[in-house]
Amino acid sequence: MVVMRLKRMGAKKRPYYRIVVQDNRVAPSSKCIDEVGSYRPIESENQLTLEEDKIREWIKKGVQVSPTVKSLINSRGITLDRKNP
Repeated sequence: MVVMRLKRMGAKKRPYYRIVVQDNRVAPSSKCIDEVGSYRPIESENQLTLEEDKIREWIKKGVQVSPTVKSLINSRGITLDRKNP
């Protein structure tokens, strides 16, 4: 099954995350199918960057979205409706 989830990057106590599309059978730190955004919780500005077109395409294809990524996407106002994303 293909999922959209966070991939942790960065140094110790300075994390940032990539929002990636990945097979759920592989480790989160391994190779991903596609990168659709990033989340930097430490920064005060530009914390979240999303590629809305890619996200909508993957949702149409039936990718499962993790709860954390779902809340980040909803904070930007992107709907997760599979019929009309």
